[in-house]
Amino acid sequence: MDGIALVQALRAQGDQTPVIVVTAYGSVESAVTAMKSGACDYILRPFEVETVEMAVQRALALARVEQENRFLREELARDKDGLVGESPAMQALRELIARVAPTGSPVLICGETGTGKELVARAIHQGSGRDGLFVPVNCAALPAELLESELFGHVRGAFTGAHQARTGKFELADGGTLFLDEITEMPVALQAKLLRALQEGVIERLGSNQPREIDLRVVAATNRDPARAVADGVFRQDLLYRLDVLRIEVPPLRERREDIPSLARHFLARQAARMGVPVPELSPEVMERLRAYHWPGNVRELENVMERALVLSGGAGIGLQHLPAELSRPDVTPTPTQAPMPELAAGLDMKQATEALERRLIATALEQAGGNKSLAARLLNISERSLWYRLKKYDLH
Repeated sequence: MDGIALVQALRAQGDQTPVIVVTAYGSVESAVTAMKSGACDYILRPFEVETVEMAVQRALALARVEQENRFLREELARDKDGLVGESPAMQALRELIARVAPTGSPVLICGETGTGKELVARAIHQGSGRDGLFVPVNCAALPAELLESELFGHVRGAFTGAHQARTGKFELADGGTLFLDEITEMPVALQAKLLRALQEGVIERLGSNQPREIDLRVVAATNRDPARAVADGVFRQDLLYRLDVLRIEVPPLRERREDIPSLARHFLARQAARMGVPVPELSPEVMERLRAYHWPGNVRELENVMERALVLSGGAGIGLQHLPAELSRPDVTPTPTQAPMPELAAGLDMKQATEALERRLIATALEQAGGNKSLAARLLNISERSLWYRLKKYDLH
C-alpha cells in the first residue's frame, strides 16, 4: 500500500488525523491526487528540516481550525440568550460577573436547579478576553468511564470500541473556558485526575503517555452545597479548594419576582419565532399567577410553562386555561410546610431517595411530552443522550 492509498483508507474509516505525504517520486498529478484524497500537505525528498517543521505546524493549525469549526457549528445551534431581568438581584449578579470575568481565576457557580448557571458561565467567558472556545460538560450526564474519555480524549485502541482517536473537552477548551456543570456529581476517582490536570496544566489522553499542555480557565457549577458534598464524601476537599477561588451565587426566581414579566415575554417571543406564530398577549390574570407562584424549578420551569402555554393557545391570547394545574389554582404559592414531609425511617438512603425522585421526574416529563423523548429532554433541560442513559438506568420505556 502506497502513501496515497493509506490516506484514502484512513479517510474511508472516518479518521481525520492530519496526514503529510512525503515522497521521492513526486509529480504534479500525484500531488493533486494526494491532496484530493485528504492529505493536508505534500513534501518532496530530499527536504530541509525547516520544511517539515512548517508543514507540521500548518497541519496542526488546520486540524485545530476544522475542529473548532465543527464545535462552533454545534454551539451555534444552541440558544445563547443573555441574562434577562433588571431586578436588584440581577443587577448585582451582572456587576459581580463583570468583576470576576477578567481575572482568569477559577469560578464556582452555586444555585438551585434551573436558575441559569450556564448562562452565568457563558457571560464570564464572554468577558474574560479569552480567544478560545466555551466548552460545557455535564458531569452527571455520563458514567465515569465515558466521562473520562469526554474530558481527556483517547487514542485509537485505548479501549473496546475506540476505533479512532478523539479530542477531549480539555483540548477543545485550550485557550478558552471549560465549564464543568454539576461538578459535585463527578465520580470521586475521576476528581483526582481532574485535580492533577488543573494543578499541573497538563493532560494525557486515555491510552497515551504523551503529556499535552493546556491553557484554559475552569468554571464549575453545582446545585448542591459544596461543603455538604465534601462532608458526605462525594466531593474532594482539595478539589473544592482549587475550584472555589471565586464564588457566584445565582438567586432563585422567587427572590427576583420583578423579572418574571420580562422573562415570560422573552420566552414567549423566542418560542413564537421558532414556531412562526405571532407573540400572544398574557392576560392580567395569568401575569398575576406567574408572579405569585413559588417556581421550584426556577427560570427553566417558567420557560417550559411558557412553551406549553403557547402550544395550547395556538398562538392566540394566553389565559388561565393554558397554565398547568399547579398555576391555575387560586392559591399558587406553595411553601415548604404545605407538603408534609414523610416520616424519616432509620437507615434512610439518600441515594435511593434521590434516584426515586429523578425517576418520577423523568416519567412525568415523558407523560407531558406524550412519549416524545426529544421534547422530554428539553422539558428536563438535559441532553437526549443523558435522557437515554437515565431511561436505561431506571428501565423506563
